[in-house]
Amino acid sequence: MAGTKLVIVESPAKAQTIKNYLGDGFVVEASVGHVRDLPIPSELPASMKKGPYGKFAVNVDDGFKPYYQVNPDKKKKVTELKRALKDADELYLATDEDREGEAIAWHLLEVLKPKVPVKRMVFHEITKEAIQRALENTREIDQNLVDAQETRRVLDRLFGWEVSPVLWKKVTRGLSAGRVQSVATRLVVDRERERMSHVSAAYWSIKCGATAGQNDFEARVSAVDGKPVATGSDFGPDGKLKKDAEVLTQTSAPELAAALEGIDALVSSVTQKPYRRRPAAPFTTSTLQQEASRKLKWNASTTMRTAQTLYESGHITYMRTDSTALSSQALKAAREQVSMQFGADALPEKPRVYGKMAKGAQEAHEAIRPSGEKFQHPKALEGVLAPQQLALYELIWKRTLASQMNDAVGYTATVKLQANAAGREVTASTSGTVITDPGFRALYQESRDGKRKDDAQERELPNVAEGDIVQIASAEAEGHETQPPGRYTEATLVKMMEDLGIGRPSTYASTIQTISDRGYVTHRGQYLVPTWLAFSVTRLLVENLSDLVNYDFTAQMEEDLDRIALGEEDGSAWLSGFYFGDNDSEEAHAEAEEFAKRGLRDTVANLGDIDAREVNSIPIAEGVTLRIGRYGPYLETPDGQRANVPADIAPDEMNVKVAEELLSEAAADGRELGIDPQSGNVLIVKTGRYGPYVTELLPEDSKDKPRTASLFKDMDVKTVSLEEALLLLSLPREVGTAPDGEVITAQNGPYGPYLKKGKDSRTIGSERQLLEITLEEALEIYSQPKQRGRGTAKPPLREFGEDPISGKKVVVKDGRFGPYITDGTTNVTVPRSESVEALTEERAFTLLADKRAKGPTPKKAPARRKSTAKAKKK
Repeated sequence: MAGTKLVIVESPAKAQTIKNYLGDGFVVEASVGHVRDLPIPSELPASMKKGPYGKFAVNVDDGFKPYYQVNPDKKKKVTELKRALKDADELYLATDEDREGEAIAWHLLEVLKPKVPVKRMVFHEITKEAIQRALENTREIDQNLVDAQETRRVLDRLFGWEVSPVLWKKVTRGLSAGRVQSVATRLVVDRERERMSHVSAAYWSIKCGATAGQNDFEARVSAVDGKPVATGSDFGPDGKLKKDAEVLTQTSAPELAAALEGIDALVSSVTQKPYRRRPAAPFTTSTLQQEASRKLKWNASTTMRTAQTLYESGHITYMRTDSTALSSQALKAAREQVSMQFGADALPEKPRVYGKMAKGAQEAHEAIRPSGEKFQHPKALEGVLAPQQLALYELIWKRTLASQMNDAVGYTATVKLQANAAGREVTASTSGTVITDPGFRALYQESRDGKRKDDAQERELPNVAEGDIVQIASAEAEGHETQPPGRYTEATLVKMMEDLGIGRPSTYASTIQTISDRGYVTHRGQYLVPTWLAFSVTRLLVENLSDLVNYDFTAQMEEDLDRIALGEEDGSAWLSGFYFGDNDSEEAHAEAEEFAKRGLRDTVANLGDIDAREVNSIPIAEGVTLRIGRYGPYLETPDGQRANVPADIAPDEMNVKVAEELLSEAAADGRELGIDPQSGNVLIVKTGRYGPYVTELLPEDSKDKPRTASLFKDMDVKTVSLEEALLLLSLPREVGTAPDGEVITAQNGPYGPYLKKGKDSRTIGSERQLLEITLEEALEIYSQPKQRGRGTAKPPLREFGEDPISGKKVVVKDGRFGPYITDGTTNVTVPRSESVEALTEERAFTLLADKRAKGPTPKKAPARRKSTAKAKKK
């Protein structure tokens, strides 16, 4: 229809929501993300492959001019958009208001080549009011934002395609390096190295139970003879004390505890300090990811996918932001809702104004908050939103309202006791916080990854005064060991990257996904564990291209991109300095001065000889080296003995004892068990891809296939005997003949042991029954009605608590295709890289949440028969 206005957004869901707010005369279409990008060099037109674009699809000699191609899967979409544009008299580019969205709008402009007026329409929430305001306040495309995004895209292409081939040659094919992903991998590897080098120290503490009249309370011994009692934080990573302190030992602690029990103590001091905590700022992208990880047990990808659906359906503001600011409209909406729910007294006199927390916070975004001039209460959205969407919306709603509520106030009190025990002056103390006005805590409390100094530990405090006498009714000594620093979770890795200024909050989820997909990290519960492959890659980069994985240098690149976005620096000139270097520069950063002079091209070209064997080797013990090979990590000794390293052994768990056990097991691999008396062939035990098994060695001229049989689960490759091997090879075993003449056999299959009689199969309980079950027992099983499926349902492999979203009990079951996690509604396979035994409740919840966020797997359309297609063409 002529005279229409064409509005283009990124996603179909967003387009559908916006259609509801625009009147007649508007057509809303979705580009479905970027319509064009840099092709990989092999997909360039033949005429360009040997030219200046051949290496990167970027002409580095002509101002780093990129060559863009319409993505193959977007050609049809571009045709549809061009068709819609023919009938329009105006074009509104309504992509997101950030660098990525600005770049998408610019690419659409370049591809569609409109001959009608073009307006850039921006909004950070999808409500009727916001859309109307956006229509009335259009602008031009911000070329500075486009330049910053294009510079980032070219930078990532130069980095990846110069550095990744080094990894292919020296580590293994299929790896990748990246400006942010390589630094994120280094962070995880560096933390694991800290854990590996950690030396544990033993220390003891004493917990006392004290009585003062009707009051019973706990206190801990905090000093002996005036010296503070050592706690875990007093030891360094080398296991040595960092300060002068009394270390209670396995001998002295119980002795002192016994001396304390039953004696009187003097209340030497009672102190009180005021306590006040301000509410946390509204959510940014990174703080939302962190809090969803802690409270909902989600990974970053699940959080961003769910937030995207909430934004596109008009329930929250734009979810890619590093600003903590709220608009005046949002402040008013939040304060009104707080007043309605908690009363006007719950509000401070003036609205709380939060600044932009992140350094270089991106373009004019608000914090993430409920959309609209009036926030919808979560209860009003029950049944409207899916449970997972509602859970995230409620989190955002609570955080936004809490940010405008009163401080939590109270006081922190500390009580100290003094006693003389076994001739030693002992001080015990207890402290706690009393909240007199919960303020924002009545609605919401921010979770923590670890204890902080200002964390309020609420407890019932004893009603005692200085000078009172109390009795130490009990005293118990407790032993402890210092622990290595905790591994990163997705939430703590996001926080560390943000603190260091590495990458952008909007890309953290994809970065973590990338390092997982590349095999650099695996998940153990919520924790990120680096693989040995990550150690090799990180070592190569740190030792040979250290500037590219330097934390400060990487953060500086982000600041440079910010300056380009503000129009303070030229993208092409900056890329020239990065790639070709700048020998005349007087502003080369101290941490990367040499790189700044030489540039990426010459630095990579002059790497010199890298010893691939050395890069892929890690000494474990005297004479034992772990190497990373094409098929995974393995141990090797000087005499050539090797042992594969199982994927479930984390790097910090690899020690001398584990290495010796693996080498011992490997030595048993291929062990001769003896000679089969019937065939005369030697039987051996081996370990294969699917576990240990026994097999026979056939003569070289034999054309027969060797017999094989898997070991039972209760058998060990080091101890399995010839007799057991012969029994295994005798399977399937004929149990006997049933009264109807059918032979019953006992067989071991991929899904476990079973009986077979004709076409009727029945599951049996254990592998040992294959060798022991009698005909009578088999007939008893067949006399029972056949259970649906594969016999009687197996008990769960693991049981967890209730899922925080569905509220249903979560279990791990053994399915046809392996173990899977389920809450009765959603099923997700346990990843192959993770074991059922190591699976934690938090990880199970995260995997279920991620599966829900992805939605059901789309069904494939049935393939059309060629004859039918041809008939239609005719």
